Amino acid sequence: MIDPQTVASFIQETARSVIMPRFRALKPGDVSEKGPGDYVTVADVEAERRLTALLTGAQPGSVVLGEESAAKNPALMNLAGGDAPCWIIDPIDGTNNFAHGRPGFAVLLAYAEQGAVRAGWLYDPLGERMVWAVAGKGAYRGATRLKIASAPGRISGAAYGKAVSGERAAKALSRSEEIGEIRNQGCSGLEYLAVALGEADFSLHSRSLPWDHAAGMLVTGEAGGKACFLDGAPYDPRVFDRDVLAAASEKTWKTVHDLVASPVELRPA
Repeated sequence: MIDPQTVASFIQETARSVIMPRFRALKPGDVSEKGPGDYVTVADVEAERRLTALLTGAQPGSVVLGEESAAKNPALMNLAGGDAPCWIIDPIDGTNNFAHGRPGFAVLLAYAEQGAVRAGWLYDPLGERMVWAVAGKGAYRGATRLKIASAPGRISGAAYGKAVSGERAAKALSRSEEIGEIRNQGCSGLEYLAVALGEADFSLHSRSLPWDHAAGMLVTGEAGGKACFLDGAPYDPRVFDRDVLAAASEKTWKTVHDLVASPVELRPA
């Protein structure tokens, strides 16, 4: 695999040259929809193209599973479990925010071999925050190895989509005295960054598309948290539509899991 710092430099260079010049400068023809409310911008496409060239140029024989390419050719989803080393790219996670000129977007990149995630990078271009991890070797911000410390008191985090059963999960979390706040930033990458940096306690999602979660799940685990499918099975980038939960600790993971996976009564608040 390419040196992690080299990969980080590819991400930062792409953000500087392709993504940030387009932020709040998109023209009317620069934004379209892949589906209702599912935006793609010229910056998404160009950033994915740029990262693809840099990564495959530096590691011949590797392949790329990018969100925008897969939207046009779903057969590319099979690359995550193929024999060739695979780069999994979300060029702009939080495109809805980006397209509307709002803060709240990130670049996500993961490296997988035969279905196993070996490395992951999370980058916040606005805050210039980079976190990366290598399987079995820890998670880092710069030269500092990360170790998530669970904060005392009520826990807070993010909960997206129709996790478990949507309404039941949302009500269970909002009504629990153990949960302090549910705050969604509209960007999976920033949610994982928040957990890794001790700014949030958990991140729950109902879809496990690999470009949204492969990097963040690895970073959380390597930083000392717990990250896996909600049923307790290890995370697998080849599984695309399953609840995933990342948390700052085993205890926090179990607290959130028990709240959303156990039956609750849906009486009016």
